[in-house]
Amino acid sequence: MDIKVKDILKICNGELIVGNEEIICENFSKDTRTIQKNDVYVGIKGDNFDGNTLYEQAFEKGAKVCILQGIIASDEVKNKYNDRCIIVVDNTIKALQQIASYKRSLYNIPVIAITGSVGKTSTKDIVASVVGTSYDVLKTEGNMNNHIGLPMTILKLKNHNALVVEMGMNNLGEISLLSKIAKPNIAIITNVGTAHIGNLGSRENILKAKLEILDGLQEDGTLIINNDNDLLNGWLKNYNGKVKVRTYGIENKSDITATNVELNESTSQFELNVSGEEHAYNGKKINVPVGGKHFVYNALCAISAGKILGIKIDNIKSGIEGFQLSKNRMEIYKAKSITIVNDCYNANFDSMKAAIESITKMVGKRKIAILGDMLELGEYSKDLHYNVGLELAKNNIDILITVGNESENIARAAIDSKMNPDNIYVFDKNEEAISFIKNIVTDDDVVLIKASNGMKFIEIVNEIKKFI
Repeated sequence: MDIKVKDILKICNGELIVGNEEIICENFSKDTRTIQKNDVYVGIKGDNFDGNTLYEQAFEKGAKVCILQGIIASDEVKNKYNDRCIIVVDNTIKALQQIASYKRSLYNIPVIAITGSVGKTSTKDIVASVVGTSYDVLKTEGNMNNHIGLPMTILKLKNHNALVVEMGMNNLGEISLLSKIAKPNIAIITNVGTAHIGNLGSRENILKAKLEILDGLQEDGTLIINNDNDLLNGWLKNYNGKVKVRTYGIENKSDITATNVELNESTSQFELNVSGEEHAYNGKKINVPVGGKHFVYNALCAISAGKILGIKIDNIKSGIEGFQLSKNRMEIYKAKSITIVNDCYNANFDSMKAAIESITKMVGKRKIAILGDMLELGEYSKDLHYNVGLELAKNNIDILITVGNESENIARAAIDSKMNPDNIYVFDKNEEAISFIKNIVTDDDVVLIKASNGMKFIEIVNEIKKFI
């Protein structure tokens, strides 16, 4: 399954400026700061710098191949690096995607692709944990879920026999591209909410964007959807296509349904019901090591994928019970008698609602919500932030602290909903909030910290950890 320089030249219609066509290209990197000896360096032109101009740094750090655009190598450079390879292409991002698509085609393995408005990463983690009980799994790490990150993940395939990838998007057409590169056997849509509604204009358009995951789904592939999501449920009722669809849910009868659900502070339990058949999964009790109803959905999704792959129920249970969340996503930190819930990686209305509901079930004297702006909501921003404030009042949050212009609408709704205004504090900057928080957090408090990643709420998390 080796990819050689000559393969890249053919795939990308590239030009070999210097080097040997027989060199094997194994590990790919786009960052000269972390590049390793014998890596293939791909120069990416970003908003603030052009990685193509850094190819000599890549060579000095040991890269053996550079794939570049817009570079004219001098004779001096060619002579200096005549034991390496320089490939010039029209567009390095497109070339990266083409190489990844080619590499994917070399592997006859299960590929599971996951998208959704909320819960992509946690679902990816739990699905990978379940599949990992029976396969050697490669999965998306960090936020590598876009038009660059997904190809970089696929190019890490080596001796793996399963791949679990996350697919993010901001606009129509982006999931379609990713799906055609990954060519999944199993596609998963966790839900359709309000994330990126500012770009897409409506939840119906968000549904359309998420369904693009079908564009690359293999002919014998299966789509797994959350049957309790209103738009996905409605879509399925009117669907007449050929793709196999499997459902999971709690409220609506589904192919995989959770019954007798018990939600606790840091865990959840439920019993399985498999529709239409006597099955070994039926009646099995599943323990989820994270609190919150949304993690029951994640577990059901993982069970659905495991069932399709023929994984034994005991292995599925083991995978669910042993999964770990990615950093900064409902990460619970306890010091003394204070509980900090760090969910500051990202935020939209659906994930805000789920996080607020989760902390209400945690044991503590007071429930404190430190919330910041949800970004990329466009004209819907005011209403969606206001709706978060309604959820706070509904769930009896004791103290609200907001940071950011849009989050003032959260505070306004909380006041309108009769939450005590003396317990609502509004700040413009993280630094101001941190100074105040140091004087208000005390023993037995449960503190939720959540905002879109651009609000840099990790600063608040780190400062709170210092003084508790």
